[in-house]
Amino acid sequence: MNGIRLVPAIDHFETFGKFAEEYKLGKGDILVTNRWMYQPLVEPLGLGLPVIFQEEFGEGEPSDEMMDAMKREMDKYEFSRIIAFGGGTILDCCKVLSLKIPDKVADLYTGDVTPERITKLVLVPTTCGTGSEVTNVAVAALPSFGIKKGIAHEQLYADQAVLIPEALSGLPDGVFAASSIDALIHAAEAFVSPKASPYTDLLAREAIRMIMSGYMTIVGRGGNTRENRQDLLSDFIIAANYAGIAFGNAGVGAVHALSYAVGGAFHTSHGESNFICFTEVFRAYKEKSAQASENDSLKNREYILDPESNKLTALENMFADILECEPANTFEALDQLLENFIHKYPLREKGMTEDQIKSFAKSTIDNQQRLLANNYVPLSEKDIARIFAKLF
Repeated sequence: MNGIRLVPAIDHFETFGKFAEEYKLGKGDILVTNRWMYQPLVEPLGLGLPVIFQEEFGEGEPSDEMMDAMKREMDKYEFSRIIAFGGGTILDCCKVLSLKIPDKVADLYTGDVTPERITKLVLVPTTCGTGSEVTNVAVAALPSFGIKKGIAHEQLYADQAVLIPEALSGLPDGVFAASSIDALIHAAEAFVSPKASPYTDLLAREAIRMIMSGYMTIVGRGGNTRENRQDLLSDFIIAANYAGIAFGNAGVGAVHALSYAVGGAFHTSHGESNFICFTEVFRAYKEKSAQASENDSLKNREYILDPESNKLTALENMFADILECEPANTFEALDQLLENFIHKYPLREKGMTEDQIKSFAKSTIDNQQRLLANNYVPLSEKDIARIFAKLF
């Protein structure tokens, strides 16, 4: 039976000031953050440490080019500890920047260079989505290869993760929506993963309960605004952390695998790309698992065929209880709730052409086997093309 591994150590502070005091931030540290977070929460503290502002090296999600440029700037300073204070882009960049960097960061993603940690690393998330602070995964776009790819390695674990609810207080509505939906999907994918365990199930269930409860409260208060979620920020950042631990151990599957093609081609945020793919992938799982009882080739996944331990049915029932709907209508009801936070666009409205349906499916099969290994049931290239066609 699979168990669980908890890395790194996790601390919780209500404010950045209390964290800075406890961790004695200053000489020997370098801070990587965004200016809009630094000015209200860090600058007044007068810590006197060098600061790298990620947005000065590129917009959007991480890329090898962004990290190469940040590395050149960081080399101007002497430091023994990186403090990463930001969203998934900053956290993933700093995981890589804490390593011994070859001539090009891309060499780490192609496998030409083995990761080797040389700098201490503290990760402080400012969104409630990626869970990156507790995983050994770093995702980046590789423009020269035309793909988005992740690496997973022991050397990418941080030394400490720090949760600060105050850091979420200034999130724009869209960023909150995309990041928290990402956390919800982490929990759902981890729950149905073949690598799941009773421990990851416990964390995934609680993450789903906390996030969905928060969503229902926000909708009941009139919608997704800072005022309507202010007293829920601690719940959301803890839920994202639970989901991060769950998927860090059990993995995520086809939702994330398909979303990389979407995000790489149309530059949609990671959370939005996942949301676009989310329920359609789970509908495909449901269809394929129904076929499994009549298909001897899938009987090696016995837990799918056992009605007492059918994880997909359990997930549907979990969402149905919260949404107060029939289990058969779970994914439709879930889409309706999440539309209060982010709109699901057909991919053709993002610029996708019919010709890309097959090419996206092939790219997913060719480049995302690390994730596809965690699928609830196996999905072929034809299955994945069918999902993209439905999203088109």
